[in-house]
Amino acid sequence: MPVRVAHVGTGNAGRLALAGLIGSPDYELTAVCVSTPEKVGVDAGALAGLDTVTGITAVGDLDALLATAPDCVVYCAMGDTRLKEAMADCCRILAAGVDVVGTAPGMLQYPWQALPPKYIEKVEEAAREGNSSLFVTGVDPGFANDLLPLALTGTCQTVEQVRCMEIADYATYDGAIVMFDVMGFGKPLDEVPMLLQPGVLSLAWGPAIRQLAAGLGITLDAITEECERFPAPEAFDIAAGHIPAGGLAALRFEIRGMVGDRPVIVIEHVTRLREDLRPDWPYPASGGGSYRIEITGEPSYSVDICPTSRKGDHNHAAIVAAAGRVVNSIPAVIAAPPGIRTTLDLPLITRPGLVTEFVPAQ
Repeated sequence: MPVRVAHVGTGNAGRLALAGLIGSPDYELTAVCVSTPEKVGVDAGALAGLDTVTGITAVGDLDALLATAPDCVVYCAMGDTRLKEAMADCCRILAAGVDVVGTAPGMLQYPWQALPPKYIEKVEEAAREGNSSLFVTGVDPGFANDLLPLALTGTCQTVEQVRCMEIADYATYDGAIVMFDVMGFGKPLDEVPMLLQPGVLSLAWGPAIRQLAAGLGITLDAITEECERFPAPEAFDIAAGHIPAGGLAALRFEIRGMVGDRPVIVIEHVTRLREDLRPDWPYPASGGGSYRIEITGEPSYSVDICPTSRKGDHNHAAIVAAAGRVVNSIPAVIAAPPGIRTTLDLPLITRPGLVTEFVPAQ
């Protein structure tokens, strides 16, 4: 019998997760909730970018969604700029006895030491009340810096450092809120964007670093952060909008989990809006973007994961992967004990859709 699943949020990741739910025989879509008034009443198939007519039209509030009695909610609403609201939504769903799998709030991937205990306890209390569980994941933070590095380190005799890198050209990424409001692209370099405010990088990627440390049995002394920015030499346009001359056009940052004065777990991002910017920074292994995992130990590894897609470029492929990780985790999360669940808790095996007929690339 298919799992009854409702869906919240139809942005870049949410739209692709919704398409995965609609296309899978493992799930029965019960409702879709949106925050944009123009989307209310629109069929879920159209919101997912599909030709399919599902008969499920979008609603504008969680009460209407929960009234359809789903077993699980896929929560892909914006969490970067509305953390409190996303936390409240998840608590409300959990308390109603419904499991939650999603991309937000990101800090719930591994919240211990990242959030004050009172906020974690609110989520756990809601999960106890509803006998429900929650799993937040993605690609980065997500499987590129928890599942994959743990698989590699599981073959090592010793580990000295784990470095997880995202190296990507974001020129084709059309998420304007993330690009301009969160990351600060196009803004003057004397203006510090939300992501680069002191401590925010550690809030965003610290949970991934702490989860890796827990998986490796490492006690961290501190988490530090560092960033470098580079301006556009002249004005140009990207998918999300306009980059003026002098506006931020390339960004490199590191978040480091420290033992003493030694960085043992590092998450690094190298983000360009044009290939020619900062040629001294690392480039992806292939195409416009890759995830690189470097293990220093015995043995050492350098592994590049280069996402591709028949339906888009590296940025599209990465979002498809994040959405796939969410949707495929639903059965494991439903089967899990109540509370906040993490990659360390869940089984490796998930349930991707199997292609029974080969479809050649267009």
